[in-house]
Amino acid sequence: MEKPFRRRDLLGIRELSAAEITGILDTAENFSEISNREVKKVPALRGKTVINLFFEASTRTRTSFELAAKRLSADAVNISVSSSSVSKGETLIDTAMNLDAMAPDCIVVRHSSAGVPHQLAKVSRAAIVNAGDGANEHPTQALLDAMTIREHKKQIGGLEVAIIGDILHSRVARSNIHLLTKLGAKIRVAGPGTLVPGDFQYLVESGMIVCPSVEDAIAGADVVMILRIQRERQDSAYFPTLREYSIHYGLTNDRLDLAKKDAIVLHPGPMNRGIEIASEVADSSRSLILDQVKYGVAVRMAVLYLATGGSPTNG
Repeated sequence: MEKPFRRRDLLGIRELSAAEITGILDTAENFSEISNREVKKVPALRGKTVINLFFEASTRTRTSFELAAKRLSADAVNISVSSSSVSKGETLIDTAMNLDAMAPDCIVVRHSSAGVPHQLAKVSRAAIVNAGDGANEHPTQALLDAMTIREHKKQIGGLEVAIIGDILHSRVARSNIHLLTKLGAKIRVAGPGTLVPGDFQYLVESGMIVCPSVEDAIAGADVVMILRIQRERQDSAYFPTLREYSIHYGLTNDRLDLAKKDAIVLHPGPMNRGIEIASEVADSSRSLILDQVKYGVAVRMAVLYLATGGSPTNG
């Protein structure tokens, strides 16, 4: 279906160029100061409607998109799938087409199956924004991670980034690997052998290696990104016990000391404290986990603005 003029979907990072990514980040930087104002609202999307269609549980992402829409003066509509017609047997495509008939400007969708946003983009005239599809991609998470890194490191090109944990099931890892390598960072991934497939290094043409141990990945890193163990996506036992996972793969102060002295720590949330990350690390000055949440609102403001016809900021 033909999109109205200047409607732009955000389905994944894989499809974006480095210039497009930088344009989104620059636009988000311009929007970031709005959240510090006494009146946290601008009229950029007045008269626009944003629908949040979440088929999976979410705290940060859903709230962040709703705040982003409202701070741009758009009307935000949240649909609870458990109380929608989906629970009565309506198909995903029928749901999308019915929503489209109400003429929204943007539909933000999260689903447990990979490719759902792409399916909706084919039948909806509204801009489609992927808020996470299965283990495929989570583009706005990668964008907010990149903004956090850029704000604190002033650049992304040339940085060494360690990504640790459940790589196999992580849409966050996939989107971050695509984004950070496009902007010139070097990625090292590590975790249990069952959760870090050897062929994962072929996800991108260059710029990433799979390390044999967590310590090898963290050594000399500028950024250490810890991933949550996604037990809801695991259909079998990938490691013996949570305690063993914590001992062998959890981020402790001792392991973090292997990174550069000014290394920063990221985590997409929600955290499993004491499992993939120790509380003393999560609560330390090197942890930027709450900064990620803060920048998430600015990034989603930029994405909604650009998806519904706004022009990106240049540098």
